[in-house]
Amino acid sequence: MVTLTGFADEISPDLEVQLDVLASEGISHLELRGVWGKNVLELSDEEIDRVKARLDERGFKVSSIGSPIGKIKITDPFEPHIERFHRSVYVAKALNAPYIRIFSFFLPEGDEPSVYRSEALSRMKRLARLAEREGVVLLHENEKEIYGDNGERCLEILQACDSPNVRAAFDPANFVQCGVRPMSEAYPLVKDYVAYFHIKDALMASGKVVPAGEGDGELNQVVAELGRLGYGGFLSLEPHLSAAETFQGFSGPELFVVAVKALKKLLAEADIAWN
Repeated sequence: MVTLTGFADEISPDLEVQLDVLASEGISHLELRGVWGKNVLELSDEEIDRVKARLDERGFKVSSIGSPIGKIKITDPFEPHIERFHRSVYVAKALNAPYIRIFSFFLPEGDEPSVYRSEALSRMKRLARLAEREGVVLLHENEKEIYGDNGERCLEILQACDSPNVRAAFDPANFVQCGVRPMSEAYPLVKDYVAYFHIKDALMASGKVVPAGEGDGELNQVVAELGRLGYGGFLSLEPHLSAAETFQGFSGPELFVVAVKALKKLLAEADIAWN
């Protein structure tokens, strides 16, 4: 049985609205990225306590901290970012989150990724060692325009870190937006490291994000693989749906529910139970 979760800040900046919509769809987890108009790492200790109290009162749990760690330029100083990382650890522990989502640094446009290989891997290995020391598990998300944007470089990172504390968050739509077929090309390389799935689909021709199963993200194959594995982890909805031509970071309650129902349909067709 898989567990559904999602980036609830795409529903609303208001925590109560986020939880209301999740509850309406029978979802009892969320990937905490933002609330009250703030990124999760910008919340004060008092605000974190307020979030925790409200989640406990309403019976919700945090599947992962949707942190922006690693979403800086590879040429930016790293030391100030380490402080941000320590904050993400504090927040994860305060909210009993089993994972922290991270990235592997934006590359200068037009430059060859190989130029930054050493620096990217060095930074990621440092985060891995800190994660081991702190007892947290990092999820590297493949994201366009970062070092680990395709299967080969994601594998490089995971092998270099060589740590049970660094796993992969597999995001099909992000691979599509990089011109990579998720299950045909990327998944065979990183499958041994995948611990978490982001549910997002996209069209190869335009990069436009669409509900699960309506794009080129091979979501039917993703779901089939979940069944083959007997996967019992998280499927995190990151809809990125918008009525506008460009996504502005906010799907809204209605489109979030559209995304949820598209995923549930795929799971039902594959006879995979969810909670």
